[in-house]
Amino acid sequence: MQPYYIFLDVDGTLVTYNNELPESAVGAIKAAQANGHKVFTVTGRSKAEMYEDILDIGFDGYIGGNGSYIETDEHVIADRKLSAKDTRMIVDWLYENGLEFYLEGNIGLFASERFEVEAERPLQLYAAKKGKEQPNQVRVKDVFPEMIFGEQPYRNDINKISFILNAYEDYLKAKDQFSNFKVGTWGGVGETALFGDISLKNINKSSAIQQLLNHFGASNEATIAFGDAKVDIPMLEHCSIGVAMGNGGPEIKNASDYITDDVEQDGLYKAFKYFDLI
Repeated sequence: MQPYYIFLDVDGTLVTYNNELPESAVGAIKAAQANGHKVFTVTGRSKAEMYEDILDIGFDGYIGGNGSYIETDEHVIADRKLSAKDTRMIVDWLYENGLEFYLEGNIGLFASERFEVEAERPLQLYAAKKGKEQPNQVRVKDVFPEMIFGEQPYRNDINKISFILNAYEDYLKAKDQFSNFKVGTWGGVGETALFGDISLKNINKSSAIQQLLNHFGASNEATIAFGDAKVDIPMLEHCSIGVAMGNGGPEIKNASDYITDDVEQDGLYKAFKYFDLI
């Protein structure tokens, strides 16, 4: 079998919504690499959120910030950041509108003063939506164990900024205010969204995958992507094979070529077996 370029979302695909990493997934990745395939993570997480248990797997590369950062073999292919001026402008607007936030960079996640308090309830609601047991016990440090508090928010090393939505109108106001940026939501669909985020325009997972393939001089003929959320649909459609996790929503399942089991039910391993990657 010809070698494949394999692209994996992280949350809900590689790890469970409780941040648990199935041993079967680790074994499948290592076996696929032993068979000559290359395996990459493609995630909204900044590198600061790629904790040791994930990095220790030994991926062939990493796409983070939903495409703003790309590296392989310790070589940085792309690193697109918000400018210091833009970061300051966004932070000031969030302060003015009473919206708690955190800045996402490769060296850390930097939270606003009251984020740990104000984010607890929306994170609990998000955990409940994802089926986590006892969601009311979720704390910010459970979700972001290495989040940094008390640092200066005016920085020049930030890829993306996420903020709590006190109401859906906060997203609409941000979208209008920052029309030159990419403004999105997460934690729900439409008015059920819990968080907003702001990043540079014209960056997504599929464009980053293509940039990585260009680096290797490869086409997308032998590519396979795995995901569970709407944000993953472009990369599933871009790759020759798109696989949706069983725990994914109806939109990504409709856009996929194959649906595997839930991440908790060894879905990644089973799909690797199905496609003869291992």
